[in-house]
Amino acid sequence: MRLMLAVVIAGFVGIECGAAGAPASARLNLLLIYADDLGYGDVSCYGASRIRTPHIDGLAKEGLRFTDAHAPSATCTPSRYAMLTGEYAWRRKGTGVLPGDAPLIIEPGRTTMTSALRAGGYKSGIVGKWHLGLGTGNLDWNRDIKPGPLELGFDYCFIMPATGDRVPCVYVENHRVVGLKPTDPLQVSFGEPIGREPTGKSNPQLLRVSPSHGHDQTIVDGISRIGYMTGGRMARLRLTDMAGI
Repeated sequence: MRLMLAVVIAGFVGIECGAAGAPASARLNLLLIYADDLGYGDVSCYGASRIRTPHIDGLAKEGLRFTDAHAPSATCTPSRYAMLTGEYAWRRKGTGVLPGDAPLIIEPGRTTMTSALRAGGYKSGIVGKWHLGLGTGNLDWNRDIKPGPLELGFDYCFIMPATGDRVPCVYVENHRVVGLKPTDPLQVSFGEPIGREPTGKSNPQLLRVSPSHGHDQTIVDGISRIGYMTGGRMARLRLTDMAGI
């Protein structure tokens, strides 16, 4: 029995796997950090001078630092798809950058990195950005949200459904939105506006950050997002609290 740990935080992807009771000599600890918008020179062990990353530097010092690496895609959804399935995203339609309410684009039952690890005796978990779709379409965010990571071989998940700049701006733990109250149901739209939520386009005075093109719809935590959402106020994430979650 072995232990595998992988973590996904914010724009990072990760997996936590474990097997209790194994002797220390038999345990394998694996940390997979998958980051959006991270360049080769953005951490100090690779030459960054304006930003210091001592914990990542420690991993590099105590382990192996690679100097030649390649990604299957330059954007989030297709690169994640390729990592989990082992298939280039450009070989399959519908694997481009997804809206926040997209259905799951990896079919349950297909061999994935985590299902293969499960077959080898691992348990796995993912924390952070997902952006591979959830459900089968027309998702009701107030009920069980599936299929998703658990149906692809993960044993636990605590995820943002899509990205930090897309609605819904909530966390999903396993099959449910965290902190969602039945009296304040969550609704999401990537078409017409819903509810009476202010938008960045109509209410720029409410923003903490000026929007870029397309990021001017529902305002959540002082930032306007891609898409519209209403309800779920107690469940909404705050970017300033994310590091402490």
